[in-house]
Amino acid sequence: MTNRRDFIKQAGLLTAGTLILPSCGFASASTQKFGVQLYSFRDEMAKDALGTLKQIASIGIKEIESARSTKGHYYGLSPVDMKKACKDLGMSLKSGHVALDDNFQKTMEEAVASGQPYLICSSMPSKGQTVDNYKKVAEAFNKAGEDCKKLGLKFGYHNHEYEFESDNGEVLYDVLMDNTNPELVHMELDLGWVIVGGKNPLDYFEKYPGRFPLWHLKDMDMTKKESTEFGKGGLDIKTMMQNQEASGVQHIFIEQEEYASTPLESMKHNMEFLAAL
Repeated sequence: MTNRRDFIKQAGLLTAGTLILPSCGFASASTQKFGVQLYSFRDEMAKDALGTLKQIASIGIKEIESARSTKGHYYGLSPVDMKKACKDLGMSLKSGHVALDDNFQKTMEEAVASGQPYLICSSMPSKGQTVDNYKKVAEAFNKAGEDCKKLGLKFGYHNHEYEFESDNGEVLYDVLMDNTNPELVHMELDLGWVIVGGKNPLDYFEKYPGRFPLWHLKDMDMTKKESTEFGKGGLDIKTMMQNQEASGVQHIFIEQEEYASTPLESMKHNMEFLAAL
C-alpha cells in the first residue's frame, strides 16, 4: 500500500515483545503496548481460562480484549476475577466484544465491575445492507454511547468486510461514520477486514482522522479471505504501524482466527514479526 501521509517514523523495540512508539504525538502517551483479542484463543479460553491467560502473558502481550463465549463475556470467570487474573499476570483488560441487545444493561454493569474502559459491538445489530438501516444503526449506537458514558464506559463498533459494500452509491461504513457522534461512538477498525472489503485503511485515517482509538491488527490471506500469520497476507503491516498517529489509535489488539499450527505459535510469530519492524 502507498504511504499517503508523512507519519513514517519507525517504531523502536523494548523488551518482552513490547513496542514503544516514537514520541511524535501519538494519542495520549509515548508508549503503547500490544494486546490480543481473546477470540484468537477461543477454544483454549473455554477449556482453561487462567492457564491460557498465563500463556498469553508469557509472550509479552500486555492488553486484553475479551469476546462473548458460551461461558459469558469472561469465559466462566466473574468480571472481578477476570480483572484480577489479568492484573496478576501484568496485563490489563481494556475492552470486550459484546452484542447490542436486550441484555446490554447487564453487559454494561459487568464491564464496570471488570474495570474495562471499552465495550465494542462486534457485528451489525440489525440486518439490511441499506443506507436507511445503517442510519438507524447509527442512532442506536449514539444511544448506546450515551448510556455507556453515564457509567464511565466508552462504546464502539468493530467492522467486518460487509460494511464496505455500497448502497445507492454510498459506502455503508461511511454512512455509519458520518451519522455517529465521535464523542459517543469509538471505532475499532479491523484492518484485515478493511482490505478484504476492497478499501485502504489509510484512506479512512485521512477521511476520519483520529476516529479509530482501537485497531484489530490482522493479516489476511486474500485468496482464502481468512486470517493468517503476519507477513503472509495482504496487509502492509509496516505501513500501518507507520500511520498510527493519523488514525488516533491507542490500543492495538492482534487477532487471528485461523492458524498454521496453534494459536500460541501463531501469536509468537506475530510478536516476533512486530519486533523485527
